[in-house]
Amino acid sequence: MRTPLIAGNWKMNTTLDEAVELVGKLRPDLDLIKDVEKVICPPFTSLDRLKKLLKGSSIELGAQNMYFEEKGAYTGEISPLMLAELCDFVIIGHSERRHYFNETEDMIDKKVRAALKVGLTPILCIGETLEENEAGKTEEVLIKQLGSPSSRIYYAGGLVLAYEPVWAIGTGRAASGKQANDTIAFIRQRISKQYGKGVAQEVRILYGGSVTSANIAEFINQPEIDGALVGGASIKADEFLDIVRQASEIKRVR
Repeated sequence: MRTPLIAGNWKMNTTLDEAVELVGKLRPDLDLIKDVEKVICPPFTSLDRLKKLLKGSSIELGAQNMYFEEKGAYTGEISPLMLAELCDFVIIGHSERRHYFNETEDMIDKKVRAALKVGLTPILCIGETLEENEAGKTEEVLIKQLGSPSSRIYYAGGLVLAYEPVWAIGTGRAASGKQANDTIAFIRQRISKQYGKGVAQEVRILYGGSVTSANIAEFINQPEIDGALVGGASIKADEFLDIVRQASEIKRVR
């Protein structure tokens, strides 16, 4: 059985002091919760300090983005080698990166490969816009984002996928559990068709998009959903703790 994963994407929130305070509230209770892998993804500026604070903890660290070159004249960018010293995961291809910063499929693919090369686990985000969804193009979009046979899904055993319908991110309008499960089932079937059932059953696929403590059970109870990529709720200590607790309790029951 795949171990559930709950990842918190703090986005561009929390100063260093606020990040330290939030981890101080989260760590004691999160360390008591078993059966769920727990990852927090703060801004780059907090990674070094939080790594020290989380030494010996069951909470893992992730970054929110990275560049695909290991070093060079790329002012303002962060390389995979820099991150490998600080964290274990990195979010790649988030819809905000795709749409606000015009990241292409080629760029995202290079990032996935670069992360894997240095031992980082990519959390690769995929998902359709509202217009694409309403036009019946969800599967077409996902196939394109999953990549060609020579591309990123070849590494399925080394990454985590996060299905995040763009129309549900930060809008308060989450997909239903059945909607999300059906789409993730399609993603898994696609991987199985290209790379075999073993690879498809190994890769963890999360749901992301307006996940809260009020709806997490609806998603975790679905057979194809292996956890959640949580946005705004992840910077509210009680809310994030409740999400992780529910995921653990449902895991034990299942």
